[in-house]
Amino acid sequence: MFKKIVSCAAAAVLALGAAAYLPEGFSFQSVVTTQAEVYGDYEYTVLDDGTVAITDYYGSDTQVTIPSKIDGKSVTSIWGAFDWCTSLESITIPNSITSIGDRAFYQCTSLTSITIPNSVTSIGAYAFEYCTSLTSITIPNSVTSIGEYAFRGCTNLKSITIPDSVTSIGEYAFYYCESLTSITIPNSVTSISAYAFDNCKNLASITIPNSVTSIGAHAFENCTSLTSITIPNSVTSIGGYAFEYCTSLTSITIPNSVTSIGAWAFDYCTSLTSITIPNSVTSISAYAFDNCKN
Repeated sequence: MFKKIVSCAAAAVLALGAAAYLPEGFSFQSVVTTQAEVYGDYEYTVLDDGTVAITDYYGSDTQVTIPSKIDGKSVTSIWGAFDWCTSLESITIPNSITSIGDRAFYQCTSLTSITIPNSVTSIGAYAFEYCTSLTSITIPNSVTSIGEYAFRGCTNLKSITIPDSVTSIGEYAFYYCESLTSITIPNSVTSISAYAFDNCKNLASITIPNSVTSIGAHAFENCTSLTSITIPNSVTSIGGYAFEYCTSLTSITIPNSVTSIGAWAFDYCTSLTSITIPNSVTSISAYAFDNCKN
């Protein structure tokens, strides 16, 4: 069982120190006071604060309502509990939940509907990765962070609302969300992480707010439907490969706040016919505009 393997891995790391190996996506999500216990179809762990984290689900129902209490204790976290629940179609999360942890719904390939309550403050790494049937999701304005890989490979996700409360969007967060057509990044976000929207091939429009100061490497790589983008004058750096293979991009204006453009930043932007580079730019890395044939 994955969770029991993780428990063993945690013990090994504590025993062996920093040299020990951790599997991809693993994190110590909280300090626990007891070993896992069972309640119906759920395996759970009691945390130091007396609340409960659900760590596994043994059922096979297509529709699931997560309990708000187990043995009189509030359920506040979901840790990888539903990963690989491929028959799960919809789930109701109670408003006692404050954290959707790493891998919470990883590879729930039949999941079409989920409502995140406004008690949730964080969405962990890999939380909804490869939920390939999920078409839309609304993130409540209580959430402040979206973890790395959180929605990677959600190939049918057409719309998502990111609230103003979100301050960080992790690397690869929406990587290969190829059905996503538009997205608005709220003005609470200060940086667009590496690979955040890479391979969003149907993304035709995106709004970057003037709170953003940096666009990470590969951030919009292979966004082949993106025709134009406005970079606000708050941005100071454009990372390497940031817009590589944006083959429909016809024009772009770089504001006079930008000081550096990374390597291959606009490589293979084959429809790009004009670009204005301001005097503020002091560094243009190798091949930044390579293969811009027009």
